[in-house]
Amino acid sequence: MSKSRFNNSKGPSTRVLRVSENIRHALSEILSRGEIRDEALNDVSITVTEVRCSPDLRNATIFVMPLGGLNEKEVVEALNANNKYIRGQLSKMVRMKYLPNLKFTSDFSFGEADHIDSLLKSDHVAQDLIKDDAE
Repeated sequence: MSKSRFNNSKGPSTRVLRVSENIRHALSEILSRGEIRDEALNDVSITVTEVRCSPDLRNATIFVMPLGGLNEKEVVEALNANNKYIRGQLSKMVRMKYLPNLKFTSDFSFGEADHIDSLLKSDHVAQDLIKDDAE
């Protein structure tokens, strides 16, 4: 039975991580310039938190979060609607044989981190911590 080159349990390769990071930096610069003409993106500061490329570098999922989380859904929809323009600007900044297809999505990791933090600070968990310290 042959091993598939894409079923790697070790995670993404160094090359995929390097390409993803280059795309993230270029996208951050493109979005900070404010050249995209869309009402949903006017005067909105957008953070590109992560870029995940597929192992074959054909697709990239970009995780974004507008400052303060305001109008998150509209911002993501506007970025996906302006996908061709963003990809064209990206092609000028990142040198690749094939530029991946871009898909923008909301980053929910901030909300999850806040939820875990609130759970850790709850009274029920604090009782368990006090019992462990007493022993």
